[in-house]
Amino acid sequence: MNATERLSTIEELRRVMARYVYAADHQNWSELASLFTEDGTFTPHNVDGTVLRTMGSPAEIAATIPVSVGPGAVLVHHLFSDEIDVESDTSARGVWAMEDLIKRPARTDADGRPEFTEMHGYGHYRPRFTKVDGTWKIAELVLTRVRVDFAH
Repeated sequence: MNATERLSTIEELRRVMARYVYAADHQNWSELASLFTEDGTFTPHNVDGTVLRTMGSPAEIAATIPVSVGPGAVLVHHLFSDEIDVESDTSARGVWAMEDLIKRPARTDADGRPEFTEMHGYGHYRPRFTKVDGTWKIAELVLTRVRVDFAH
């Protein structure tokens, strides 16, 4: 792969991540899930590094995230600096600094305890990409957190 091809690939991967956050902000979960490979996974972590949950397929991603976010929520995602390593014509990895904000109506959990109404998170998306039939897809997405602020 020459330098021009590498730069073109990097831009394509940036666009995949831009489509991901756009779909999230517009709560278009089927579009978001379509950015993943058939066996693509999404694993968000807590600030302490523990796994919050693992979603093992695009269908599970599309079903789990909206339940977690809740009805009536407003989402805002920002992507910042990135590092992208193109490993081959069909494989790449990256790290994106990120920030997300969620505002949602008051609600309670199954035990009647109030859940958060606002969340402001900071961290990094760590995707692994695979090119499938000429299109870059997310094969694995890990979200690590450095800070999360909640309000009730």
